[in-house]
Amino acid sequence: MLFIEYPKCSTCKKAKKWLDEQGLQYTDRHIVEDNPTYDELKKWHQISGLPLKKFFNTSGTLYKEMNLKDKLPSLSEEEQVVLLASNGMLVKRPLVVKGETVLVGFKEVEWKERLCR
Repeated sequence: MLFIEYPKCSTCKKAKKWLDEQGLQYTDRHIVEDNPTYDELKKWHQISGLPLKKFFNTSGTLYKEMNLKDKLPSLSEEEQVVLLASNGMLVKRPLVVKGETVLVGFKEVEWKERLCR
């Protein structure tokens, strides 16, 4: 299982603590130092079945500074993935990838259902 986080993020800390409490093994990856690539994001988006907008950190400073709330609707899916791959701070976190499971953001109930089977 791959756990992608921004270490200073309080939600990421909470998610990591939860994973540890469940005894789940994972590989930790710093989202800024090792940003998800275009190919990874494209694949994870397809596997997740989620709208691409869910992969954006809509509460982040960079998202707001770039005025993406207004710009995203006019961008193609391709352009959105390129944008996500350009800067880890645009990507919602934590992000967990385990086989055919991709989870974006930390929702304990969902994580328990999807990761503790």
